[in-house]
Formats: sequence, C-alpha cells, structure tokens
Amino acid sequence: MAMHANDAPGAWNYMGGRWLAGNPPILGPLSHAMWLSSVVFDGARAFEGVAPDLELHCARCLRSARVLGLEPMVSAGEMVELAWDGIARFPRGSALYIRPMFFAESGWVEPDPSSTAFCLTLTLSPLPGTEGLKTGLSTRRRPLPDTAPTDAKASCLYPNVGLALREARQRGFDSAVMLDPLGGVAEFATANLFLVKDGVVHTPVCNGTFLNGITRQRIIHLLRGAGHEVHERTISLAELREADEFFATGNYGKVQPVIQFEDIIREPGPVAAAARALYWEFAHRKQSWAA
Repeated sequence: MAMHANDAPGAWNYMGGRWLAGNPPILGPLSHAMWLSSVVFDGARAFEGVAPDLELHCARCLRSARVLGLEPMVSAGEMVELAWDGIARFPRGSALYIRPMFFAESGWVEPDPSSTAFCLTLTLSPLPGTEGLKTGLSTRRRPLPDTAPTDAKASCLYPNVGLALREARQRGFDSAVMLDPLGGVAEFATANLFLVKDGVVHTPVCNGTFLNGITRQRIIHLLRGAGHEVHERTISLAELREADEFFATGNYGKVQPVIQFEDIIREPGPVAAAARALYWEFAHRKQSWAA
C-alpha cells in the first residue's frame, strides 16, 4: 500500500498478523521483556529504493534470539517479505530504519521460549551526512563474552553504550571510542572502527567483545575487492592516535568519516570516501553476498 507523503505516518509496525501505524503499545508491566530485557533486534536500511543486505540482518536477528533463549517463529525470508511490504507503505525512495525484534512475554528471570513474540518496525530516518564525526575516548568498556551476551544484538547491551554516548556528548563529541576489557581498541559506541596508516586499512579483529557488523564485513569485502590492503588485528590506542585517517561503518550511518579523536583532528580521508562510494555502488547493484 503506497501512500502520499502527506498521508504517511512516521512508522509502520507489523505484529500479530497486521500492520499498525505509529508507536502502538505492545508491552505491559508484567511482560518479561519490559522488566528483564529479553529483547533482541536488528537494524537494516532502506534508501533510494534499495535495502542492502536486508536478508543478512534478518538472519542475524534469528541468531540473536536463539542466543537469549528465545524461540523465533518467523523465518528470515518471511521477515524480508514483510519488510518490503512495509517499505511500500512509505513514499518511494524514503530513507528508513528497519528493525525486526523478538522478545519474551513471560518467564522467571530466564525467558520462556514459548512466549516469544515478534514485531517488525519501519521508521522514517534520514541518513546522516558526510561532514564527519567528532569522537573521544570513553571510560566505558565493551564486556567480555562470559559477562554479557556479546554474540547477540541484544537490548540489554545498550545501556552501557548509552552511558558512553552521554559521556562523549557532555565533552562536546558526537560519539565515543570504546576499548575492550584488555585495553585494545574495540569500536565506536554504535559503529565499527577503521583506521588508515600509510595507505593500509586496519580494523580491530573481532574478539568476542563486539559484533562483527554486517556493514563492517561488507566494507572489508568491497575494499579488498577494489585492491585495498585490509588487516583485521588487535589495535592499540597509540595506533589510533597515529592514524592518517579513520572512519566508522554501521547500518545506521553506513560509512562516515571521523574528523576528530580527542585533540587529534583529521580531514575526511580518501579511503573513507572510496569505501562509501563502493558501498553505494554495491547497494544499487542489488547483488547478494553471504557473509
């Protein structure tokens, strides 16, 4: 159902076999997800008529649900079909954030798998610009995999991210660099991190403390395919300070240059520009690649 721009709501939600506009109430005070955070989600993007890697985001949502002990009742393929139905409810070419979610309704501390519910939300969400992010070092760290469900995109991980962002913004930054528990560079608060030194691209190796982002994987694949040397390895804070260029990748902003880290200022670099151009070219080819 396509709608005119002046008729379209800011969000559509699929739940219980029907589409609901806006922000409908779906949880009660006794819902397990409400007070014990048994919620997983994923985020995909639609823009300019394409939804790159939508199927990979939906598949990851299923994996995340199983990590938390939930029992998903919707397949990745069904989620993709629903997402395209939802996309068609907005004006053509709208920039959207697509968020499939699974959560538990009941259980005592541990969620009851049989109470798993599903919701798919699509919201109007403009893509961020390319002017660049200003970042600072967070005092918060990413958790170890034996202390939190770090192999899932779980809502319970995000209060820590929120504290990192609040701290960064109070210091005048847009985002934060987060370290892992051993002091290595992990990622930005809400995006994966890349740096460039002497023309070579480096990104922290996934060590279980942060997600191996779908956009991260895509950018590595595209850069290597275009002849760039990309290394996944442990990165120290000193190396970040000495980098010629750094940029962020993530579903929400795709590829964004980082123009400041603490007192270090860098102009948007050529590798970030190349990565963004490669991603846009890939997105509009609509080709499929399994990570």
